[in-house]
Amino acid sequence: MTVTLLGTGSPVPGIERFGMSTLIEAGGTKLLIDCGRGALQRLRQLALPLGTVDKLFLTHLHSDHLVGLPDLWLSAWVAGRDTPLRVWGPQGTVNMMEHLAQAFQPDIMMRRDMDTRLPAAGIEFVAQDIQSSFVFEESGFRLSTFDVEHIPEVPSFGFRVEYEGRSVVLSGDARQSENLVTHAQGADLLIHEVVAPEARRAARSGRTTDFIVDQIVAHHTTPQQAGEVFSRVRPKLAVYSHIVGPFGDATINEINIGTAETYDGPFVIGHDLMSIEVGEEVRVVEA
Repeated sequence: MTVTLLGTGSPVPGIERFGMSTLIEAGGTKLLIDCGRGALQRLRQLALPLGTVDKLFLTHLHSDHLVGLPDLWLSAWVAGRDTPLRVWGPQGTVNMMEHLAQAFQPDIMMRRDMDTRLPAAGIEFVAQDIQSSFVFEESGFRLSTFDVEHIPEVPSFGFRVEYEGRSVVLSGDARQSENLVTHAQGADLLIHEVVAPEARRAARSGRTTDFIVDQIVAHHTTPQQAGEVFSRVRPKLAVYSHIVGPFGDATINEINIGTAETYDGPFVIGHDLMSIEVGEEVRVVEA
């Protein structure tokens, strides 16, 4: 399997880190996990035919994980996708897709009228609301979901993806989660979110008060907490993504130092377009 971090950022827009999105490829099949801001641009940077990305799994319905979805749905159709976009996500996913179809109906009709060669099936979608313990099996892949703790009112999933005996676990947005530890056992690669509280606090401005920073930290995982998770799972490699903190050395240093307090194994701080090969060994492949 090849795993590419398309976007590793937080809800705060930045040119260095785009919104959360992860591409998993094996045997000619592609699974997209979340579709945050700029996901389509990152796919273009990989020179992938956009029409080949037609399976999207959403960890939860927060905007920073899905604002790139209309772009993927519509622009990849214009670029030639000739099969429906398939979307799986927590309760509310079907409703969201139906309302997107209503919102963009005038645009869709205009483009069909202008270019009758656009594939009719490519603008269709098949959406499904899923629950914890959902399992997707296709083309040698097995993807299973499990609950993680993020914000109580928002259903949030982690994903375990398996292919030919190799496994990748993605935390989604989560506080330190016992359920994640359980479902990540034996994983080759663990991709986990992280918040850098002190760097985030130092960079606060405007309406971002200490109270808001405290709320952010309460719904995410600190480096020390993530290190505890890594120590219990012992993946071949742990990779940080969805990095909540200002871009720069302060965040990187806080994550590195904090993780090392509770974990002595291999880990890296992910960046956009980082690729990881998951085989007998798990290694980062720099472009």
